[in-house]
Amino acid sequence: MAESPDHQITNMDRSVLRRLGERVAEIAVSPEMDERRRLWKKLNALHAERPMVLVEIHPLLDDPNEIASVAPLKCEGEWARTVELGLRDKILHHEYLRDDRAFEPRITYQSSLSATDYGVAEVYHHGQSDYGRGSYVWEPPLKNLPEDLRRLHFREFTYHAEATERERARLEWIFGGVLPVVNRNDFWWSLGMTWAAIRLVGLEQFMLAMCDQPEAVHALMAFLRDDHLHMVSWCEEQGLLTLNNEDDYIGSGGCGYTDLLPQQDYVPGRPARARDLWDLSESQETVSVSPEMFAEFILAYQLPVISRFGFACYGCCEPLDRRWHYVKQIPNLRRVSVSPWSDVRLMAQNLGADYVFSRKPNPAYVSSDWDEERIRADLQETIAATRGLNVEIVLKDVHTVRGEPWRLPRWVEIAREVIDRQGR
Repeated sequence: MAESPDHQITNMDRSVLRRLGERVAEIAVSPEMDERRRLWKKLNALHAERPMVLVEIHPLLDDPNEIASVAPLKCEGEWARTVELGLRDKILHHEYLRDDRAFEPRITYQSSLSATDYGVAEVYHHGQSDYGRGSYVWEPPLKNLPEDLRRLHFREFTYHAEATERERARLEWIFGGVLPVVNRNDFWWSLGMTWAAIRLVGLEQFMLAMCDQPEAVHALMAFLRDDHLHMVSWCEEQGLLTLNNEDDYIGSGGCGYTDLLPQQDYVPGRPARARDLWDLSESQETVSVSPEMFAEFILAYQLPVISRFGFACYGCCEPLDRRWHYVKQIPNLRRVSVSPWSDVRLMAQNLGADYVFSRKPNPAYVSSDWDEERIRADLQETIAATRGLNVEIVLKDVHTVRGEPWRLPRWVEIAREVIDRQGR
């Protein structure tokens, strides 16, 4: 038994991780990876040479019935298996999926951060599932608007320096001489705020309140806006923000490589500022409200947060066709999600060559009965509508391939065939 700082890891686990780290290091410095980085930078600078193709596989990585069957996990310890997942994810993209995923020769870790709630807490009731996934319902704590709003307070954040150092030391102990260990923080996925509002109030209640209690909704969204601004400022003041302009996951799919961030006055080696970063906002939960209500109750409160950042990404699963008149008012908007429920041709006209067209094909085409003609037709529609634009095609939210992992690399092959055949 070999012991790392504050954490026991078997010799076998350490050996497995080092071997995987060596392979990641080898791939990351290959000419092919250099070319992918160049192409991502061209896309994000709005001078794309071709559509970029990505597949997200993390929901399937640890499922032995799915893609994990291609590269089964070898580590025994829970922490080691988590690290192994991240390494195998990179290797599978390169060796099995053959998509456009690019990555750096390093292993990253997050600073340890905790946060309080808003002064109230939701109560969750989870369904049972043999597969580790399942439904849930929750009891929203704000029952009586606007009276309950006085119960809310800003979240308070704590940085745990010792836990962060332990994580760094563990990784150094394992990967020393193989991969550099780099702090790369990602404290939030989205700063969209509507999911926070709905957790507090309830989905149906939130929708009704826009009509029945509009002033209360305005007050709640103003509170969430100020709380999110407080969080961003606190992270800046603590020096916890790190750049996300390389192989970082940005938006609702995409790769962060760009020479346009950080800002020109950034001092290398110093903590990042919000204006040096990519950011994502979205409002998937309010897809059924009118564009005008979206602008009044949602976007108006998102804009001050979005404006703190260098480049903005907007949208995820919600179609933005009818909201585009308002979304395009975001001053630093760079990447726009075009979901499976969007009108692809209309969105191509809306975005033109002024934004990254982040297309999300319907994952059901891969998860249900396999039909290559349907998949090909879907991709052909996208490529035909976006010829000459700045396009990424991101297959995401695939939670099963029905025990047939070959579907994913085959989807990549079809996407490349369509792109090559229809040209730019």
